[in-house]
Amino acid sequence: MKIAPLTQEMQTHPDVDFLLVHTGQHYDEKMSDLFFRQLGLPKPDINLEIGSASHAVQTAEIMKAFEPIVIQEKPDAVLVVGDVNSTIACGMVSVKLGIPLIHVEAGLRSGDRSMPEEINRILTDSISDLLFCTEQSGVDNLIREGVAEDKAYMVGNVMIDTLLKNRPRFAESAILDELHLEPQAFAVLTLHRPSNVDDRDVFSGLLDALGEIQQDLPIVFPIHPRTRNRLGEFGFQDKIEQMPNLRMIDPVGYLDFQQLLSSARLVLTDSGGIQEETTALGVPCLTLRANTERPVTVSHGTNKLVGMDPNAIVSAYRETISGEIAAQVPPLWDGHAAERIVKIIRERLG
Repeated sequence: MKIAPLTQEMQTHPDVDFLLVHTGQHYDEKMSDLFFRQLGLPKPDINLEIGSASHAVQTAEIMKAFEPIVIQEKPDAVLVVGDVNSTIACGMVSVKLGIPLIHVEAGLRSGDRSMPEEINRILTDSISDLLFCTEQSGVDNLIREGVAEDKAYMVGNVMIDTLLKNRPRFAESAILDELHLEPQAFAVLTLHRPSNVDDRDVFSGLLDALGEIQQDLPIVFPIHPRTRNRLGEFGFQDKIEQMPNLRMIDPVGYLDFQQLLSSARLVLTDSGGIQEETTALGVPCLTLRANTERPVTVSHGTNKLVGMDPNAIVSAYRETISGEIAAQVPPLWDGHAAERIVKIIRERLG
């Protein structure tokens, strides 16, 4: 979702040549290959096919596989997005080989270093030469951490570029008919963070809250493979069977998922990107975390941080469902972030 608008914008400039490298960190067909096809991404020039592993092993394997590519290709710069292990792994390889590093979605901070993504964000930003931010808090964080002002740019959000471009397409999705859903008559749930699903007590409490909510509003739950595994390991099948309106489905493609989000009465999530997408769509979002690295979704958008306490979640649900949310789209979330990024890259790299 972040790379697609960048590659499409680069293709409009004959003076920009790029090589697309897919690390294979996300390798499930539903979560990778399908997204490439639906978003019109070119086939990766190189697929490292790293797959799943511990943070240390995955990061090391990506570095080992990516280094020979950089040595052979000798690029003018390497561009990385987001905060996953691929981001910091490819970033470290590039900088150690003397190649300028560009980080898209820079400066986001949750203040919670127990999140692996927070470590990846901090480290990647500290070694990047050009840093592109989705919201003003990102620029402010970078300046506070000592990044030179001429390296950090507020450009908007490439995730929203993808969302706005594809809105006419996902409006044609048949997913509501397939699931026999009516617009505004269901909630969408996503749950995958280790802090939520790897801790038995926390996960159990979240299910208790969902059990109450689903009595009032059906919940559609495209379930992450990690989360499905934990349900089995923790023996939560009985809890699930007692929730007839919690509808677990397999992961769905980008277009179907965006149709679900845009049609939902409410979204419950622990995802970072979904906080942004619901803000752009104007859909109420309850974030099942104690913090967020995307504060603009709370200050401007539709997002509420509700934590993991079951009573607080149910209370926030009732408050949200019974009221209206006054929200606005954050500055520069206008579908043109990739244009700004590529313009600056061309100017800075000459």
